Amino acid sequence: MNTPLENLRVSLVQTALIWQKPEENRVQLAALIAPLAGAADVIVLPEMFTTGFMMEPETHAETEQGKTLPWMKQQASQLGSVVCGSVAIQTHQGFVNRFYWVTPQGEVSYYDKRHLFRMGKEHEHYQSGNQRVVIQYRGWNILPIICYDLRFPVFMRNQNDYDLSICVANWPAPRRNPWRTLLQARAIENQCYMLGVNRVGQDAAGLNYSGDSLAVDFKGDLLIDQPQSVSFVETTALSLSSLRTFRENFPAWQDADTFRLDF
Repeated sequence: MNTPLENLRVSLVQTALIWQKPEENRVQLAALIAPLAGAADVIVLPEMFTTGFMMEPETHAETEQGKTLPWMKQQASQLGSVVCGSVAIQTHQGFVNRFYWVTPQGEVSYYDKRHLFRMGKEHEHYQSGNQRVVIQYRGWNILPIICYDLRFPVFMRNQNDYDLSICVANWPAPRRNPWRTLLQARAIENQCYMLGVNRVGQDAAGLNYSGDSLAVDFKGDLLIDQPQSVSFVETTALSLSSLRTFRENFPAWQDADTFRLDF
């Protein structure tokens, strides 16, 4: 289905993750998103939603033929919605933190995390992605990023080539203020919608996660903002015409500096 959507219904799924238990996480998430059948166009799950943010890909990453991608295809088909989120994947070149975007028709796009979180030694276990990806879907241009990518504004700099950016994360509670601030800053400076989906609960390393999943509009106003540390599924509609009108009336993007990204 390629019919353009003026209003994109996006659902944010914030929940605790069961440490390194892919099947249990898939079952839990399937139950959470089942009520969204016919009510959402894009369903966003957290970073590494089958395992939590873990540094043992040798024993817990899936191959590209693993169980999670077929599960995402099944959910997308049943719910009539894109399902997206990141998974630890083993490729022929090594392990990657991969964001999957799966349409109801079974079409798959992906982005491999570019900026690896060295403070958590992610760069010692995973390979960095080598491209910036903009997904085209039903009249929308969408830039996926993963967690630590949010701290790098040049990578996200909008040359008017995307309307919405989606950031999936496992972002610890002690850094919740930067998370919230950066999501709003990226929306404002890039004149785009910004979705940030984080997890809650505690992982095996004892890190606590406050959630703070947000939907932000192009002016930095919050469309979704729930109390911290609670699980929730919430949906809001994003207007493409409102975004375009704002960009036409306040075309700051036309004065952006020209640059090139080298990978």
